[in-house]
Amino acid sequence: IAAGLAPLGLAKRPRGLAAQQAAASVGQGLLVHRYTEELARHGLTAGQVLLTLDDVTRRAHHRNAHQTFTKLLELGVIPIVNENDTVATTEIRFGDNDRLAALVAHLVHADLLLLLSDVDGLYDGPPSRPGARLISEVRADRDLADVVVGSAGQAGVGTGGMVTKVDAAAIATGSGIPVVLTSAEYAGDALAGKPVGTLFHATGKRRPIRLLWLRHATEPKGAVLLDAGAVRAVVERRASLLAAGITGVQGEFSAGDPVDLLGPEGEVVGRGLVNFDASELPALLGRSSKELKRELGAAYEREVVHRDDLVVL
Repeated sequence: IAAGLAPLGLAKRPRGLAAQQAAASVGQGLLVHRYTEELARHGLTAGQVLLTLDDVTRRAHHRNAHQTFTKLLELGVIPIVNENDTVATTEIRFGDNDRLAALVAHLVHADLLLLLSDVDGLYDGPPSRPGARLISEVRADRDLADVVVGSAGQAGVGTGGMVTKVDAAAIATGSGIPVVLTSAEYAGDALAGKPVGTLFHATGKRRPIRLLWLRHATEPKGAVLLDAGAVRAVVERRASLLAAGITGVQGEFSAGDPVDLLGPEGEVVGRGLVNFDASELPALLGRSSKELKRELGAAYEREVVHRDDLVVL
């Protein structure tokens, strides 16, 4: 979007979705052209990859995205990745490139995520404030307890800021990928392993890729209400969600959409990809799989949300 502002005579990022998509349509071509030219000077080939949430949360689309990245890297191509802003809506989008970078790092099994900012690392307060201290390493959330970070800058051309970079670092490190946050002038040193900027140590293990995207990059299209027994099955036993444990349905959604799983008090206990349309579920609630198969056919014996398509929140 930012690259398309000047050609369209816009001083700052527009608020309207249609105007943002128009700017993205102009800017995407300009941006990848610039990358192609600069990388060619070093004998490198660029390839453009534009992603939407559907590309990484729906099973078939996700597989295709993963295979595309794998083949590009095998061929020695450097993927230039961006959100497909020309078709993404406010309800179905990653939200910022820092989050997108963290999720793509996991998708391609990266050894390190490098996040670049206009400052050389994470400080314990505004960098312009006298006495502000650079935090060289972050090993756990407690290291950030007293840190005050800022939002997007004043230029009005992008989304995010230091807040989104810290959030992105949490996504990556929580799935086993260390993160270095620094400024562009230190990018080479960071990639060479030199101690620059802020190093966020990995805090978790690598997780199934689709479940990471489901947790961090989806907005629920609706919700299903669970009884206490179903909550225990999903949360404690990591079981699939069956119709017998559902007491209600909220929202309008289709099979394959992400939905929140709500406990008896309305608390969110998980998120998953639902196997039925919202209009189908009321007739299934509270009924056993065997009963549904006997009365409605084998297609209705399946789980409402399979455990492989479910994350506990």
